[in-house]
Amino acid sequence: MVIALTTLTGAIGACLAVSICSLSSVFALRLKPQTMQWLTPHLVALAVGVLLGDAFIHLIPDAIWRLGAVSDVCLMVLIGIFCFFLLEKGVRWRHDHNVDCRPVMANILPLAQMNLIGDAMHNFVDGILIAGSFLADPAMGLTTTLAIIAHEIPQELGDVGALLRGGYTPRQAVLYNFYCSLTVLPGAVFTMVLSQAAESSLSVLLPVAAGGFIYIAASDLIPILHERCSFAHLSGQSAAFAMGIGFMQLIVFFERSLQSI
Repeated sequence: MVIALTTLTGAIGACLAVSICSLSSVFALRLKPQTMQWLTPHLVALAVGVLLGDAFIHLIPDAIWRLGAVSDVCLMVLIGIFCFFLLEKGVRWRHDHNVDCRPVMANILPLAQMNLIGDAMHNFVDGILIAGSFLADPAMGLTTTLAIIAHEIPQELGDVGALLRGGYTPRQAVLYNFYCSLTVLPGAVFTMVLSQAAESSLSVLLPVAAGGFIYIAASDLIPILHERCSFAHLSGQSAAFAMGIGFMQLIVFFERSLQSI
């Protein structure tokens, strides 16, 4: 299959735009330590809402639409949860047994590393979606990119909060989050080279990614929200949690409005 130069450049440009959105969290570099200490639990709560909202409102329904079998999708979501459980076991085992760690990395919690892995996988899937839509129609590629950017910004803010809580400095959190966002490019290249295989793989990658998001939110992030139980923390974190879910639901309306244009 010969790919038009305009299609290729459009898809790559869209992927770069999505990656640049990860730098929306750069404001964290300018905040005072006391402010970041107050803000981080709320960003973690936002991350929980965004991850669960993305899994249940976007990824799982999309997988069901592509596969047409609810029970198969649910099974793959469970497989995703199980795979991320095994992955975290490996991360924790290495964390406990790596005696040659640099001092600066010694206090990095496994939840931060798991978040990076889940985010990298999600961005790879976004790359497949962007390139696939550009191959179908450049106008569809543009609307898909806008929809992905819309849900990327709140997700990146939540991801940085999770990385900060996991022990990374603000500069490390922003940089590593940006590096993870670059996996959107291999996803696009994979689709351009093997479009049929890439399209078929989405029916597996989407529910597995959803399972990973559910695992990270429920196993790693929600327990953090229970560390402090004052009314101020309850109200603030509950609002951020709900806001994350609300962002994901608003994107559904945004996507529908783009499709009707």
